Amino acid sequence: MNFVFRRDELLVEETSAVLPDTAVCVRIGVAAAALQPIWTLPGSPYRTVHVEPGVEPPQGYAFRKLRSLFGVLDDERMALAGRAYQIAEWARTHRFCGVCGTPSERVPTEFCLRCPSCGFSAYPRISPAMMVLIRKGDSILLARHTTTATSRYTALAGFVEPGESIEQTIHREVHEEVGLKVGNLQYFGSQSWPFPHSLMVAFTADYVSGDIRVQEDEIADARWFGPGDAMPDIAPRISIAGSLIRANLPMGWSAP
Repeated sequence: MNFVFRRDELLVEETSAVLPDTAVCVRIGVAAAALQPIWTLPGSPYRTVHVEPGVEPPQGYAFRKLRSLFGVLDDERMALAGRAYQIAEWARTHRFCGVCGTPSERVPTEFCLRCPSCGFSAYPRISPAMMVLIRKGDSILLARHTTTATSRYTALAGFVEPGESIEQTIHREVHEEVGLKVGNLQYFGSQSWPFPHSLMVAFTADYVSGDIRVQEDEIADARWFGPGDAMPDIAPRISIAGSLIRANLPMGWSAP
C-alpha cells in the first residue's frame, strides 16, 4: 500500500479511493527505492513518497486534498495517511544535511536521516499546538479565524513557542487573540494533525476576567454562545475541535 503525495494531495483511485500499488507508482516516475517505509518494523507493506508538483495522475486515479478524504477513508487508513504524509514531508525537506549540505542517509532502525559527513541527525518534525474551549457559565467562546477558508466557528488555538509549556501557551494565546484571562485548565485530549506536522493538545478553561478584544490579523470574530443562541457551523466530529465543542455544548444545543 503506497501513499503518494503531491503537495497536500494524496493519489487515490477515482471511484474507490484505493491507494496505488508499486506498479502504478512506477508509471508516474516514482522509483521503488524512493518509497519510504512508514514503520520501522521489517516487512511492513506501507510506503510513502512526495512527488513533484507537476506530476499528473495516471488514468483512473486522481490527486485529492488530504482534508477532503475525511469520511471517505476509514479511520485506520486516515490515521495511516496522516502518518505517511508527515514522514514523506520529513524525507522531502531533509534530503540534505542542514549543517554542511551533504546528502543525508536514512538510518534503517529508526526515523532518522543522518549526515555521513558531519554526523548531524534529523528526525521527523512534530509541532505541538494547543486548543482551548473557554466556558463562562452556560456559554462557550467560539471564534472564526481570518486564515481559514471556511466560515466555521471553533475553539482558540495556537502553536507552542520555544521555552513555553502548553499551559503557558494557552494563557498567552487567549490573551493575545481575545484579550481574556482564564483559569482551571483541564486536559481534554490530543490528535495528530498532519497539516503538515502538528500535534493538537486540547483543553477546556474557565473565564476569569476581561472583555473580548480580538486580534484582527488572527481572529475575524469571537463571541459567547449560550442557551437561546443560534448554533453556528462548527468543525466535524472527526477533528479534535469538533469533539471538544460537542462535549461542552450549551444547554439546548445538539450537533451531529
